[in-house]
Amino acid sequence: MEKIIKRYEIQHADELKNLDLEEKFRKYLSHKELLEIVQCKCEEAKVDDASVESLNSLEEQFKAALSVTRARKTQLMMEFLKNLEEKVSALVFISRQALMLISESS
Repeated sequence: MEKIIKRYEIQHADELKNLDLEEKFRKYLSHKELLEIVQCKCEEAKVDDASVESLNSLEEQFKAALSVTRARKTQLMMEFLKNLEEKVSALVFISRQALMLISESS
């Protein structure tokens, strides 16, 4: 399990380090605003009226929002795995202590 976690951390460490997500994300719209714009343009059939530049800008903003979401998901998953490892370690320690007490009392 530990090898899998280490491999996962190494694999995604470079990606997370290279993305200065908060800095990059500040200049973009919120996720909700992006979805509202796209929904509005699609519902009103104004896709033909949209310029290539505005569509490219929306695409870049979606990519940035997706990167932020993936990074946060990865962070939460790593925290969850670390928490599980700590719980397993605590349970192993407790079971060893219990075995020692049992063997001493026998």
